[in-house]
Amino acid sequence: MYKLAFVDDEATTRDTLCSCFPWEKAGFEIVAQFSNGMEALKYLLQHELDAILCDIKMPVMNGIELSREIHERKLPVQIILLSGLRDFELARQAISYGVRHYMVKPAKFQNLHDVLMLLKQELDEKKGITGKPDTNVSIQTDVNAQSSDHPVIQRILHYVEAEYRNVTLEDVARFVHMNPSYVSSYFRKLTGQKFSDYVLTVRMKKAAELLREHRWKALEVGEMVGYANAKNFIRAFKQYYGKTPGQFKHEH
Repeated sequence: MYKLAFVDDEATTRDTLCSCFPWEKAGFEIVAQFSNGMEALKYLLQHELDAILCDIKMPVMNGIELSREIHERKLPVQIILLSGLRDFELARQAISYGVRHYMVKPAKFQNLHDVLMLLKQELDEKKGITGKPDTNVSIQTDVNAQSSDHPVIQRILHYVEAEYRNVTLEDVARFVHMNPSYVSSYFRKLTGQKFSDYVLTVRMKKAAELLREHRWKALEVGEMVGYANAKNFIRAFKQYYGKTPGQFKHEH
């Protein structure tokens, strides 16, 4: 069981996630909760932690500042950042501090599950633990069901589900320790899909899910699923669904 601390200045958010999410089934145990980054850093300097789930905007020390401190001190802990829509630029800055995982608030069950499964696999690898990933995870795409039971394919699916905003074939290849060209042909052979088509499917389904919530503008949704250029998002969405994001939002 990996030790995880939750850092968020909103007590309601902490209480809800800590009590409602099946952390143990995901391989994690919440050992501490903090309301700002300074409290988390003081704890981390005296206790061992495997991971931190951390909000970006907090008083005293925010999530980016905590990430920088952890990076500069070379502390062996992985960070998952929780980001509001307007915090996306800050979240990107965190990449320079070694942060690879971040999610949009409010964190949804499936998204948090996917990120934790990916993080658990990375921690298992560092500790030399091997084994077949959980194949009971619901895959929200059109990938062949039988192929999704394959260990390597399962790892790729988890990775894309967690990192779909900016995932590349090279990223996945490094993650599964294979050559990019081989991963491309391997993925297509076992799933019947091109890797790029699968990534597009994940992005489009995430976009549709966000549009149905009627909380964000269509262009904001495009940024949230990895499109820096609004025109590219609108074009891709229309080709996939046969209608613009605005039309889709209006109909749902």
